[in-house]
Amino acid sequence: MDGSAADGGESALVCVRCSKPARLQCPKCVELKLPRANAAFCSQDCFKVMWSSHKSVHTEARLPALRADSPEEQISAALGRGWLYCLKKGQNRTARLPYFDWPGPLRPYPISSKRLVPDNITKPDWAYDGIPKVEPMSDLQNTVEIKTPEQIERMRETCRIAREVLDAAARAVRPGITTDEIDEVVHEATIAAGGYPSPLNYHFFPKSCCTSVNEVICHGIPDARRLEEGDIVNVDVTVYYNGVHGDLNETFFVGKVDDASQQLVRCTYECLEKAIAIVKPGVRFREVGEVISRHASMSGVSVVKSYCGHGIGELFHCAPNIPHYGRNKAVGIMKAGQTFTIEPMINAGVWRDRMWPDGWTAVTADGKRSAQFEHTLLVSNILFHHFSKD
Repeated sequence: MDGSAADGGESALVCVRCSKPARLQCPKCVELKLPRANAAFCSQDCFKVMWSSHKSVHTEARLPALRADSPEEQISAALGRGWLYCLKKGQNRTARLPYFDWPGPLRPYPISSKRLVPDNITKPDWAYDGIPKVEPMSDLQNTVEIKTPEQIERMRETCRIAREVLDAAARAVRPGITTDEIDEVVHEATIAAGGYPSPLNYHFFPKSCCTSVNEVICHGIPDARRLEEGDIVNVDVTVYYNGVHGDLNETFFVGKVDDASQQLVRCTYECLEKAIAIVKPGVRFREVGEVISRHASMSGVSVVKSYCGHGIGELFHCAPNIPHYGRNKAVGIMKAGQTFTIEPMINAGVWRDRMWPDGWTAVTADGKRSAQFEHTLLVSNILFHHFSKD
C-alpha cells in the first residue's frame, strides 16, 4: 500500500470502501498507472478487506485495448488458438459455424476451454461432471424454504461478493473487449474472493458467467466476439460461497447506444424496481408478474414467458418459481425468511424466444433486442431486503 501526501486534486480522494478521506494508494494500481480515484484507501484495514475484489481491477487493466480486425479475422484467430463453437449444451464442440435460421444479426463465435478452479475452493456437486445431484431430488423443488438466521447471514455475505464481482465485470465493459475476456474477469474475481462461479459446468454450461448481447434474452455463452459501439450486454453472475449461492445481473451500454435501446433497458430496470417494491409477507408470488407486465405493456414492450425467477440458497434453483408475465398461475404467498430472485427479461418486439444450436443461448424470435436485470431478495417481517444491491 502506497502512501502519498494529499495536495491539489488528491485532497478530494475518498476511500473506495468507506468513503472517508483517503491518503493511501494501491501500489499495483500506481504501477499500472490506473486512475487514483479507484485505488484510494483510508487505511490498511480497508485495503485488506477490499483486496479480494479490488485486485480484479489489475486484471481488467491488462486486457487488450480496442482492436479493429474484422469478424472473420477474429473468428480465424480464435480457431487458430484451438477455440471451437459450442454444441449440445456444452457437451460437444465443432470448428464450423452451425447451420441455423438466425433471427437476428448476432452470431456465435468460438469459445475458449473451460477455466480452472483451484483445489482449495469449495465446489458445488456439478463442478466435475456437469450433473447436479442434490438439486433435482430435493424436497425444496416443491416446498419454499424458510431460511434460518445463519443461512441468511451466509447468503448476505455471498451476495455481497457477487455484487463486487458484477461491479468488476461492469468496469470491463467497453467497445473492443470480448465477452470471453469479461468471463475471465468474473472468474478471477470470484476465485480471488474464495468463491466458485456457480454457472461453470452447471448442466455442462461451459463458462463462469452468462453474457447476453443485443437480441440474446439470457444464457449467452462468453466467446471470441468483441463488443461493438452501440451494443447492449447483460452480464449474469452467480457466486457459490460458504455453501450458498448469490445471483444477480445487469444490462450495460457499450459506448453510445441508440435511444430505443436506452428506453428498453430503462424500462426493464423499472420493471424490476416496481416488482421489488411489492415484496413483503402475504403478497402472492403471481403478483410479481402482474406488476411487471403492466409496466412493460404501458411502455410498448413485451415480457418473456419462457424463463422466470427462482428460489435460491444452498440450491442454485429451487421453489418458488417467479413468473414475470401477467395472468400466470404461480402458487403460494411470500413469507418472512424466503429468498428468491426476480429477473424480468423484456423484449423490444415479441415475447417469444428461440434457442441457438448451442442449447443455451435464448434469443428473441424476431431478432429485436432484449434486456434483463436481476436481484436476490429476502422477505422480511419488517421489509424485503435487497441482498444483491448492497
